[in-house]
Amino acid sequence: MMEGLPMYLAYVLNPERGAADLLLAGFADRLLGAGVPLAGVVQYNSGGAAEGCVCDMDLRLLPEGGVIRISQSLGAGSSGCRLDTSALEGAVGAVEPLLDRAPALLMINKFGKHEAEGRGFRPLIGEALGRGIPVLLGVNDSNLPGFLAFAGDLAEELEHDPAALDAWFARVHSADATAA
Repeated sequence: MMEGLPMYLAYVLNPERGAADLLLAGFADRLLGAGVPLAGVVQYNSGGAAEGCVCDMDLRLLPEGGVIRISQSLGAGSSGCRLDTSALEGAVGAVEPLLDRAPALLMINKFGKHEAEGRGFRPLIGEALGRGIPVLLGVNDSNLPGFLAFAGDLAEELEHDPAALDAWFARVHSADATAA
């Protein structure tokens, strides 16, 4: 980690299934449309639109837009975790070299159980923070304790609102410009 670099880590809580995914994906699209260099992933769920139905989970790689399916079909009646951990690790591997481009922001769809256990995107989040790259991610209630244990007092909760994300990003980059 480089001495003296500011560390910005913000998160949004997921008020209902898929809501943070939509918020973060919309924010990524706005930033990319404005020419902001990003790295990371946003999640899209497809199929299973009915209440209680299982959906496919796909990660869109930022900025280029490749897609990696991180869910696996476990068959009818199964209740186990559908996360395909090898696909998730593949997404981590695809994002990792993008940190060398010094993106303005690393976006991660979710700090989940895998990250709470020290795997998944967790090492990459730490690497980005160590390089002074701001990080924005989603967290659900069940993984919030693990996230806060990882983040300590560094984490800043943002309102689940596009304007809150815009204001945080502007503040972070205004502070970076002032420090430079």
